[in-house]
Amino acid sequence: MEHRQRYSSGAKWEPIVGYSRAVRVGGRVYVTGTTATDETSGIVGVGDAYAQTVQCIKNIERALKAFDFSLENVVRTRMFVTDISRWEEYGRAHGEFFRDIMPATTMVEVAKLIDPDMLIEIEADAEA
Repeated sequence: MEHRQRYSSGAKWEPIVGYSRAVRVGGRVYVTGTTATDETSGIVGVGDAYAQTVQCIKNIERALKAFDFSLENVVRTRMFVTDISRWEEYGRAHGEFFRDIMPATTMVEVAKLIDPDMLIEIEADAEA
């Protein structure tokens, strides 16, 4: 197996659950499910689907930059949302970042996320 590099955002759940925010293996970076948290694990944009999506993507971008990658390297995103009827709010934010990149993407409704104030969680895969 190729050398594995890990990136931690410092989120309080990482050491509890035992995961990395992002993992790079060769020319690929896998960004784990990322929510709208700030540096202290507080939720940004409570009740605001658009604002939470923007924060998720900014957090993904920060993880990618740790490996000298950018959003332009993203080939796939997966959005897990707690209310699919708000798809246009999530989609508008996603489109603002990815309209020219056009990664493969999925949006799926889930019953709930780890914190009841979280409306969306996004995973991303990127390639060099």
